[in-house]
Amino acid sequence: MGRETRRSPMMGQFTGGCYLTFGILVLLGSRVPTTLARGPRGEALQHGQSGTLPHFLEEPTDAYIVKSNPIKLRCQARPALQIFFKCNGEWVHQSQHMSQEHTDLGTGLKIREVMINVSRQQVEDFHGPEDYWCLCVAWSHLGTSKSRKATVRIAYLRKNFEQDPQGTEVPLNGMIVLHCRPPEGVPVAEVEWLKNEEPLSSDGVMDTRGDHNLIIAEARLSDSGNYTCVASNIVAKRRSATATVVVYVNGGWSSWTDWSPCNVRCGRGVQKRSRTCTNPAPLNGGAFCEGMSVQKSTCNTLCPVDGGWGEWTEWSVCSSDCDRHRSRECTAPEPKHGGRLCDGVALATENCTGGLCTQNRKLLHDVKPQGVESSSDVALYSGLAAGVVTVVLLIVAVTLYRRSQSEYGVDVIDSSALTGGFQSFSFKTSRQANPLLINSSMQPDLTVSRTYTSPMCFQDSIDKELMAERSLLDPLPDLKGVSERAEYHVMSHPQTFPRGLAPDYKGVAVGTTLGRRGKNLFTPQVSLTHSRPLHKATAVFGHAGGRLVVPNTGISLLVPHGGIAEDTTWEMYMIINQEDSSSMSDDAPEIFLSPAVTYGPPGLDLSCPIAMTIAHCAEVAPENWTIRLKRQLQDNKWEEVMSVDEESTSCYCLLEAQRCHVLLEHPGRYALVGEPLNQEAAKRLRLAVFGSPDNSNSLGFTLRVYCVDDTPHAFQEVAVGERSRGGRLLEEPKMMLFRGNTFSLQVSIQDVPQLLWSIKPFTTCQEFSFSQVWASNQRPLQCAFSLERYSHSSSQLSCKISVRQVKGEEQILQVYTSVVENEKGVVPFFTQSDCTITSQTGSRAFKIPLSIRQRISATFDTANAKGKDWQLLAQKLHIDRNLCYFACQESPSSVILSLWEVQHQDSGDLDSLASALEEISRVQSPRTDTLGCSREERDSEFSKLG
Repeated sequence: MGRETRRSPMMGQFTGGCYLTFGILVLLGSRVPTTLARGPRGEALQHGQSGTLPHFLEEPTDAYIVKSNPIKLRCQARPALQIFFKCNGEWVHQSQHMSQEHTDLGTGLKIREVMINVSRQQVEDFHGPEDYWCLCVAWSHLGTSKSRKATVRIAYLRKNFEQDPQGTEVPLNGMIVLHCRPPEGVPVAEVEWLKNEEPLSSDGVMDTRGDHNLIIAEARLSDSGNYTCVASNIVAKRRSATATVVVYVNGGWSSWTDWSPCNVRCGRGVQKRSRTCTNPAPLNGGAFCEGMSVQKSTCNTLCPVDGGWGEWTEWSVCSSDCDRHRSRECTAPEPKHGGRLCDGVALATENCTGGLCTQNRKLLHDVKPQGVESSSDVALYSGLAAGVVTVVLLIVAVTLYRRSQSEYGVDVIDSSALTGGFQSFSFKTSRQANPLLINSSMQPDLTVSRTYTSPMCFQDSIDKELMAERSLLDPLPDLKGVSERAEYHVMSHPQTFPRGLAPDYKGVAVGTTLGRRGKNLFTPQVSLTHSRPLHKATAVFGHAGGRLVVPNTGISLLVPHGGIAEDTTWEMYMIINQEDSSSMSDDAPEIFLSPAVTYGPPGLDLSCPIAMTIAHCAEVAPENWTIRLKRQLQDNKWEEVMSVDEESTSCYCLLEAQRCHVLLEHPGRYALVGEPLNQEAAKRLRLAVFGSPDNSNSLGFTLRVYCVDDTPHAFQEVAVGERSRGGRLLEEPKMMLFRGNTFSLQVSIQDVPQLLWSIKPFTTCQEFSFSQVWASNQRPLQCAFSLERYSHSSSQLSCKISVRQVKGEEQILQVYTSVVENEKGVVPFFTQSDCTITSQTGSRAFKIPLSIRQRISATFDTANAKGKDWQLLAQKLHIDRNLCYFACQESPSSVILSLWEVQHQDSGDLDSLASALEEISRVQSPRTDTLGCSREERDSEFSKLG
């Protein structure tokens, strides 16, 4: 680039060829006696002549090179004959300068401006002890001046934070400290904080700018949220990992209520008082109040004492009226505390002469002989003695009755009061896993039975069949007797296969049974056979296609329309089997993540792939798992079909959080298996607790805790067994993650009311080994707790079941139930309708009408200039991987729609498909016949989809 010279509009000073070179200026300057003088920003060579040295109006500033964009450094000085840049101690060539000059109208002095470009390559090639730098040197007739040094650096910002903020849980009014160390960068990155994706206000927040930590001195409930540290400079902006902050409130007890009245009117009884965990109530997973919600104490109520007569006094002397008197007092005992007064008279009077004396001047007649009087006295005393004996016997009987009653009632509770103990009937809720769940703790409503809703259910028709025909039930191995597994099917027409083919169920054991389980309460229930069918569904399909479903298992099969040739029908089946991990290859630590599903028959000839949906129990994370689809060979070995993360033209897998959709072309037995890549790999377990009275002990009650893989099929086995034994679901099943860290699973019972219930010693905590849980393969693991109440009057049971993995996650199952069968019926497990329907054929099986499906396929299977092809359809339906599989199909659009069908088989919502088609229509040409129909017809089709 040549030197650039611009003339001032006021004065044309020098042309490009008239500038003095640096050597000439030095030579001219040497002829004049000079002295060295310093300006405010540089050195100046002062001549003896009058005038001024060059003064910089603009000096070069520090600059940063962003990416590969060069930067400009500029200088401006007055008066100046020439200005040159000097970088890293060397003069910049004159050809690299761009200059212009003009004259200041006020002073008449020349103002010169010079610029240079500095590229990224120049800075990178410089290897000096300091940063790349440049300064300006300006000349005038009187000397030179130097500008400040300007540094040039390459700007950057690393991707990874040196320290990400970590989520935390803090109590109300506690201190929140979130650490953030931004990535290294030039210039140094500035840091700001986001809360729930909004810039964080400084209200109540102290940000120590030195280390960029976020400090909240007193946490409020409103401070709960998701916090992100954002670092930025002129190059880029980086976001840290999101840290979840939960401000929780631990529960606090309210004041005690007043003591209740004594529960007996006489003697020793019990009174109680209570308090609630509402001061404050637990929030955001805060701990429930520690201690007792109910206190009981003995009380003594004074019994009423009925009055009793004392002894009679001696008869008085016979009076002049021929009478004598005697008296008695009601003091044996005196009536107290509301007791009854004595019955009878306190003063007795009788004639003292035997009728020989007149009274009130009248003759006393009917004088009785002495013998008669003696006999009447004997009868009187005999009657009194009999009455006294009767009263004594009555008192003894009442006393014995009260003692016998106290043995079953009050005394049990009194013993706790005598030893200073109080029994609590409250229970502490566990900390929840959801970090932002803000909900006040509530006591359970004992008047309402809980209902667990899941994809599994029992229709009336199936219930009657299960109750009437025991052979359809296959209870858990610990049940008495052995039965076959339930088989669901619909009637099919015989001889519907193409000629020469017949249904072949070879290798599928339909009637295998289970052996009885031993008495070890926590031994996993392992089958005695290598593979056993649990459920089966069959149906006849023709050219119209259809859907085959194994009820309550999360397993289904979609046969597309046109997959079977016209005038041909196939009787197709699906069978669910359980497999042992031992059937996998020994050199791979793989486990089954789903049941093994067989579909057939062998020799099935279809023109397009079928779509199968299989439920799995993996916690999907590509960095933790390698998940593969495998197929069983004739020698019972398993071969890999594909990995769900890889590309394949023979099969397609779409893995979702709880199920996997597979496009298959060859019948056989398939299963999802997983190989853990690290100890963070986890699978989902479903935990449930059932209870039932102990038939061998009227005071006994048994709790059964199940840990099964979190698939509908696995839990159904538990449900069928518990239904057959009359078990009650005592708490809604919960899910927990079991990680592959080789640590065992512990199940313990806690907070059992010790004064009302007893449990066998050393059985409160039971344990499953890691291998039992990790390789359970859809089989339920069960442990049982046998409890016994002290009295029939104890009809309520409250306790907690803790299920935790050592150094892992924990879940709490809260039990609060009545143990009296007629007091609370069996809790229903499931509430879903139409669960016995195993197949649908024709248009009823599909969400998309056939006419619309055919039009979409015809439109998108052929590409056009606007890019409206099946790839655009797949993109809009969020199917963006393994597109090579669809490219190998005769009708890619039809296969894509089949995959969409199985994805949305439960919701039945066509909005997503209609929205995708509308988005595609917006990018089309403005012609109204884009889809081969009028605009009105196309809008009509879209309205049908909606």
